[in-house]
Amino acid sequence: MIKKYVVQRITPLYHLQMMVHIILIILFTGGSLPAGADLTKADPAETERFTIETAVDNLNKPWGMDFLPNGRVIITEKGGNLWVADLRSGKKTKILMDKPDIAVKGQGGLLDVAIDPQFSDKKPWVYLSYSAEGKGADGDGLYGTEVGRGKLQDNKLVEFETLFVAQPKKTSSYHFGSRLVFDQDHHLYITLGDRGDRHEAQNTSNHLGGVIRLYRDGGVPKDNPFVANKKVPDEIFSYGHRNIQGAFFDVKTKRLWMTEHGPQGGDELNIVKPGLNYGWPKITYGKEYGSGRDIGDGVKGLGVEPPLWEWTPSIAPSGLTVYHGDMFPEWEGDILAGALKYQLLSRLRFDSGKVVEKERLFEGDFGRIRDVAVDKHGAIYMLTDDRKGQLLKVKSASKVKQEGKIN
Repeated sequence: MIKKYVVQRITPLYHLQMMVHIILIILFTGGSLPAGADLTKADPAETERFTIETAVDNLNKPWGMDFLPNGRVIITEKGGNLWVADLRSGKKTKILMDKPDIAVKGQGGLLDVAIDPQFSDKKPWVYLSYSAEGKGADGDGLYGTEVGRGKLQDNKLVEFETLFVAQPKKTSSYHFGSRLVFDQDHHLYITLGDRGDRHEAQNTSNHLGGVIRLYRDGGVPKDNPFVANKKVPDEIFSYGHRNIQGAFFDVKTKRLWMTEHGPQGGDELNIVKPGLNYGWPKITYGKEYGSGRDIGDGVKGLGVEPPLWEWTPSIAPSGLTVYHGDMFPEWEGDILAGALKYQLLSRLRFDSGKVVEKERLFEGDFGRIRDVAVDKHGAIYMLTDDRKGQLLKVKSASKVKQEGKIN
């Protein structure tokens, strides 16, 4: 299925053009606007920009994806299914798994997937994050984020091993995180949430509200920031996060980007660095649900890393990537963040650490955007969070016209 799509781009130049247009109308109409004047009409110079193709359909609440060799993609469904699909034909195959034991509860279930940086027939490792049940001092009925890996062989995930178990497990069914990304040295980063207990995010004696950094086999790097501190788990890379559901390591700039959910407002985009405190719940732009009261001590604080960007009202950011590719060369280095609320793709351009251009794409057109990625050709893939979810491929309409076909 291919859909032609036109979207209005709102930029500072466009606003300036509109202001000039309005002034001219007022001057030539005796100082008033004509009835029914449309001030939001797109610039006539704005042309068709995108071609949307359904790459994979009939997905039930998909959550994460990663590209496999030979034009394939691996996709998780929150309910526990793992699929491998051919991006050319759209045909998908269910992967059989004996492990892990996934607890599908609230926001929990089978979450993210990442393939090994050196994935091959000899190293067919696939990494999964998921929520799992466990026991505590008070008995059963406790849940938490876990990460493991298995070998993808003949449409089966075999030799599964658990690499990490976030502690402590909680009775709540939300704020599990969890994205998986690798850096240029093949360290594995695991993003977590506060599990609904906000003050745990400042409690560095446990994992909650933290970013975890491991070797691929689950070992702890000796240069992790808290290894020498016996009061802090060695796995912790950063802390003070509420619920991180977007992460991307940009190998070109060696930056670890992450987005996290705020409460009522205050969704954050951060560059995550070792040992830093990102503030939740002491410092936040978000407000208490319902009452709108302040949370914590304001939006800035000594020893706390402020967000590089914040969204108020909340867009509920999920999948995240940094754009590199030839399909949209004008977007090189821009941030692309999927959003669950408002059902859009947020594009941000930075210059000298400040946002100089922003755009809301596909708002309300395809549903909740759970994950986003860019392939080697620069096409953008968006995973929609729905019981009839899809993997959508976004290409430049002008590029497609030049090529004369969809690749």
